[in-house]
Amino acid sequence: MAKKPDIQKTVNIKNKQASHEYHFIDKFLAGIMLKGSEIKSIRMGKVNLRDSFCTFFNNELWVRNMDISPYLMGGYANHSAKADRKLLLTKKELKKLEEKLKDVGLTIVPTRLFINDRGLAKMEIALAKGKKLYDKRQDLKEKDLKREMDRIR
Repeated sequence: MAKKPDIQKTVNIKNKQASHEYHFIDKFLAGIMLKGSEIKSIRMGKVNLRDSFCTFFNNELWVRNMDISPYLMGGYANHSAKADRKLLLTKKELKKLEEKLKDVGLTIVPTRLFINDRGLAKMEIALAKGKKLYDKRQDLKEKDLKREMDRIR
């Protein structure tokens, strides 16, 4: 008999690369439309947000390139790993994001995926502007200085 997969109570998956690559201007909290096998894989922690981004299609916000690994116990009804998934926001938030996205150099990136206290999958997305190389270097210097100061204390 096959062993049941390990399902976690709390899931908090972060996109660490996004904070290194972008300045966050505004953050939003969105729900996600998922299939049964997708939520089971998320509860197992089998998600990668590294190369994912959000786009508008037919006045709806979709997350693309989010990798949710196929569910181990899923049979013929298993999901595709890199499928596009619809994000659920209010019309007011969608309109605000769409207007701000018209500015050159802005994008929407997923920063965090978690399961809330009601058991629903939520995604934190951020309206972001790309960093220049010297901004990234400056952030690394500040991070190193902070680490050194914490060691001294």
